Amino acid sequence: MKKILCIFGTRPEAIKMVPVIKQLKSEKEKFEVKVCVTAQHRNLLDEVLDIFQVTPDYDLNIMTENQSLFQITTSVLKHLEPILKKEKPDMVLVHGDTTTTFAAALASYYLKIPVGHVEAGLRSYDKFNPYPEEINRRLTDAISDIYFCPTLTAKKAILKENINPKNIFITGNTVIDALYMILKKKHKFQNPILRKLFYSHLPSPISHLILVTAHRRENFGKPIENICNAIKKISREFPDCKIVYPVHPNPNVKIPVHKILGKLKNVYLVPPLNYSDFANLIKISYLILTDSGGLQEEAPSLGKPVLVMRCVTERPEAVVSGTVKLVGTDEKIIFKEVKKLLTDKSEYNKIAKSTNPYGDGFAAIRTVDFIKYYFGLSDKRPGEFYVGTKKIQ
Repeated sequence: MKKILCIFGTRPEAIKMVPVIKQLKSEKEKFEVKVCVTAQHRNLLDEVLDIFQVTPDYDLNIMTENQSLFQITTSVLKHLEPILKKEKPDMVLVHGDTTTTFAAALASYYLKIPVGHVEAGLRSYDKFNPYPEEINRRLTDAISDIYFCPTLTAKKAILKENINPKNIFITGNTVIDALYMILKKKHKFQNPILRKLFYSHLPSPISHLILVTAHRRENFGKPIENICNAIKKISREFPDCKIVYPVHPNPNVKIPVHKILGKLKNVYLVPPLNYSDFANLIKISYLILTDSGGLQEEAPSLGKPVLVMRCVTERPEAVVSGTVKLVGTDEKIIFKEVKKLLTDKSEYNKIAKSTNPYGDGFAAIRTVDFIKYYFGLSDKRPGEFYVGTKKIQ
């Protein structure tokens, strides 16, 4: 039996790690599973744990008001050392690109514990976009021992860095697993604004409902103001549209968003939503405006066009497949691209009907199969996830 310690700290990490945790726990004869959360995000993390009924074995509770990257990094390192020494796991699993991810991988490396990186290999090749995620991901991959890549593009990126190909596996993205898990359940909105907007139960998809998320550090300041001004123009030009914007609590986001959009009748500014509300909001949306990473993966699996308000993306396969379009943070360009999708059905269908390259809902099963193969618990290398591409020889 192998002991696996899963470490994560933010809501996106939790969403994408839960399917893996549940799959590991289903194989009780092969794995002992421990869960440690840093609570880099506190409330946002807790609601995911609650929805998916995951109880951590360790909770570092590191979050402080206006926390800096220095504080997160040093706090995670300090608090993880005694846990790692006590548990002596055979492998630490981390996810993605947060500061928790990098610090947990580094702490494990200091104690010579193998690291598995879920969602490895994403690259923008611009170290400040996204910031600090691009470097967190590269450093974590440099430390890791086994790599679970969501796509062939991600695997190719790892191969360029002289990593042993025997330890690189394409799984698809576990966020699709999590999304399907949530959408299987009957849903009633918990957020009171959404409950009032959509009555009590999910209606049929609403014509021209736009979901907006924008909160990245590199968009603080003028970019977030540009985004808000574009939304303001959209709301006035298309008064029949309903625009829902879950607003991140960071004052660098919250203050300008409420200042520019707070009085518009068809713009609904809501606090961060629980994942069940959020997933179902994606489902009934007409299109998505975002600077997020995860939404570039989730929304296409439901046939929703995504306009990405960033200059670069570490998910280029989404752009190549046509499921997302990079629009940057220029107010005029954002407005122009949204208007095109709202008024031109052929342009809308071109994006909405593209093939999602990120997964089929079985990424967690593949991930655990690869872990078994890595430890010699199974003899045959499992099959990988490919969408319209040939395997690397």
